[in-house]
Amino acid sequence: MKQPTQKPNNPNFSSGPCAKRPGWNLEALSGAWLGRSHRASGPKARIQEVIEKQRDALGIPADYRVGIVPASDTGAVEMALWSMLGDPADGGRGVDVFAWESFSGQWLKDITGQLKMQDVRAFEADYGELPDLSQADPARDIVFAWNGTTSGVRVPNGDWISDAREGLTICDATSAVFAYDMPWDKLDVTTWSWQKVLGGEAAHGMIVLSPRAVERLESFKAPRPLPKIFTLTKKGKLNESIFQGATINTPSMLVIEDCLDALNWVESIGGLSETMARSQRNFDAIATWVSQTPWVDFLASDPQTRSITSVCLKISDDWFQSLSADAQMPFVKSMIKPLDSDGVAYDIASYRDAPAGLRIWCGATVEASDVAALLPWLNYAYETAKVAQQQKAA
Repeated sequence: MKQPTQKPNNPNFSSGPCAKRPGWNLEALSGAWLGRSHRASGPKARIQEVIEKQRDALGIPADYRVGIVPASDTGAVEMALWSMLGDPADGGRGVDVFAWESFSGQWLKDITGQLKMQDVRAFEADYGELPDLSQADPARDIVFAWNGTTSGVRVPNGDWISDAREGLTICDATSAVFAYDMPWDKLDVTTWSWQKVLGGEAAHGMIVLSPRAVERLESFKAPRPLPKIFTLTKKGKLNESIFQGATINTPSMLVIEDCLDALNWVESIGGLSETMARSQRNFDAIATWVSQTPWVDFLASDPQTRSITSVCLKISDDWFQSLSADAQMPFVKSMIKPLDSDGVAYDIASYRDAPAGLRIWCGATVEASDVAALLPWLNYAYETAKVAQQQKAA
């Protein structure tokens, strides 16, 4: 097979940290408040601007609290779990956890192993599948990921969440926000990080609390000690300063400036509707290629649950499937290593715990032209690696 000649202009297809917005350079951060206290009026105003721009861009209701918290999306999720969940004997409601990939599986492990909750119902599915969401009990809390970054499987919508629920919904939405129109009325706690669809730098997380979540924080005392970075209340009331630019610990003002740059870019291209459209176009390019390519398929079996951001693919031809499980990932690595060395595509192997295959980030900061340029290289890489493997085995 002849080697393609056109390479993607930007070979960054990692699922986190993700590609920077088109045209980004370090000079875009020249206005950062470096060497200043984040409590000073100028830096604090910058932090608050990041909060309000995200509220406005995403259409988050005015009575929802929006804050910046430590430790990226992981920190934001853990903060919610440790602060809000409890067994009925402790004044909580019990929890339904939906887990179908690495991170949602981790939340289940933390709830049972670290929080040691007893009243937990686990609804699990293998990579590529989605649990039965209809099993969610409106009387209980619900923990789930909107978009499974490591499996390429997402919930199709929020219709399965009851409008009359008594429990809270806690949603890890890190690779979903800015790519989907989130149904905020269905979500009580929502978390994400800037390193995904915005292409921002890592380290800080976002947390959004509905009025019902605030009421839980102010009426429920978690049956466990809380580290400072998990504490959202002060003297039994919500610590409002967290949602007004006064972060729990010291943020990077360089990272704040980078997020602001990404948000200004979102505004410049038309806002949420365009970031959603860009993500969809990138996914559509891969979907068309998959439909025409016999050796590859989506890991997500149901088209309605396929992520349009973290696109996970499996190698489906009979030859590859005949390889032992121990041989499949080494083959994938041999396939993509030349793409990395030649500057065609970086970081496109499947997640370490997922089935051997490919994972291609298609969020809004990726150009559709780069996705289109990548696809012939994937065909070339697969066929070349397959021939080499067969010759070695002969």
